[in-house]
Amino acid sequence: MRILLPTVCMGLVLTLGRQVLGADDWPQFRGPTGLGITLQTTLPVIWGGADNTNVLWKSPLIGEGHASPIVSGDRLFVCTARWPESVTDRKQVIPEHHVLCYSVKDGKLLWDTSVEPGPWRREDFRSGPGGGYAAPTPATDGKRVFVVFGSSVIAALEMDGRIAWRNEITPHNFDVTVGSSPVLYDDTVLMLCAMTNRKDSRLIAYSKSDGTIRRETPLPLAGFAHSTPILIEVGGKPQLVIAASGGGEADGGIQSLHPGTGELLWSCRGGGEAASPAFGAGIVYCDNGRGGPGVAIDPTGTGDVTKTHIKWRVGQIPEGIGSPVIVGERVYRLHTPNILKCWDAETGTQIYAQRLDQLTSSWASPVVDGAGRLYFATAGVSYVIQSGEEYKVLAINDLGDPNHASAAAAGGKLFLVGTKSVFCVGTK
Repeated sequence: MRILLPTVCMGLVLTLGRQVLGADDWPQFRGPTGLGITLQTTLPVIWGGADNTNVLWKSPLIGEGHASPIVSGDRLFVCTARWPESVTDRKQVIPEHHVLCYSVKDGKLLWDTSVEPGPWRREDFRSGPGGGYAAPTPATDGKRVFVVFGSSVIAALEMDGRIAWRNEITPHNFDVTVGSSPVLYDDTVLMLCAMTNRKDSRLIAYSKSDGTIRRETPLPLAGFAHSTPILIEVGGKPQLVIAASGGGEADGGIQSLHPGTGELLWSCRGGGEAASPAFGAGIVYCDNGRGGPGVAIDPTGTGDVTKTHIKWRVGQIPEGIGSPVIVGERVYRLHTPNILKCWDAETGTQIYAQRLDQLTSSWASPVVDGAGRLYFATAGVSYVIQSGEEYKVLAINDLGDPNHASAAAAGGKLFLVGTKSVFCVGTK
């Protein structure tokens, strides 16, 4: 069967934001392209179970959270939150913020750096392990690691764990927690701050070198959101697509900016709050992630494209915290209660809808490999599904440590963060 991956993923190296990223690295949320896609074809299909099949190593996770891991070269990075044992009421104390670095080879903890918390003490812990303090996924350019924590703080660390710079994000009227992860472009770190007060919504561009604010772009159309923007290339030019509508749909709920200047390229009525957009087959697909309609947009327009560039709509998508993905000419969307839907990317026609009964988290975003296999993978129960016209389950795997963190894929291996341990699985 021929698998067609999005054009942005072709080639042995991926160039995004004027950086050359190794195809075997997983340097940010949803990987090298930010779309959940890797060119690798040797990822394991079967792992875990009673005999720990294909589990190459397992290491203790110090602290808790559901930030996804990233991989650069021979190192894995993940963020956690940690309360001292003496704390009896977690709502009254901001936990310690930790960045952990493990050896990819054997899982050895190489260093553990504490980042001074920011100003926001949270009392709403709906957002999972770590109380939402360790939800954003770090990003790296191979020279530094850039991290964000839910107390409204951003920092850069050297590869040996030393802190290079730290900034507090103010104001911090995020909804429930900080969910967006940093995105790297050129010599800047881009951070979406989509707030409960629209007047405070903005895109901040920090200097990679010293953390100074290069640019703040007001986003008056943006409602609150926990999604991470995606960097795409359309007609040879970069776009940063932001899905931030607050609850439901909104005018301008989906926007495209130039990542280097903050210039608004186009906007569209739609929903975007928990899930990040998907891109491929000539469309950007977005839905709210909390329930509501989904839209497929042709990203070649300018201005308000609501009446001119929406290719198709889906009337109602239930809650789906994890992000959609496009493989070849098909859009795949997982939503509660663990229903996987497949649509034709050109028309929006539904090809199938199947339930992944045993899956332990629908929050994690899927990984797609170079053979078109979809990995709905966590440290709990995972599904590996072959993309195509028919629903085909290749494996159901279990590591017994369920969490919401998305997988990282690097060097032919999957790296999974549970609530207690970090796992590396690969073909033995």
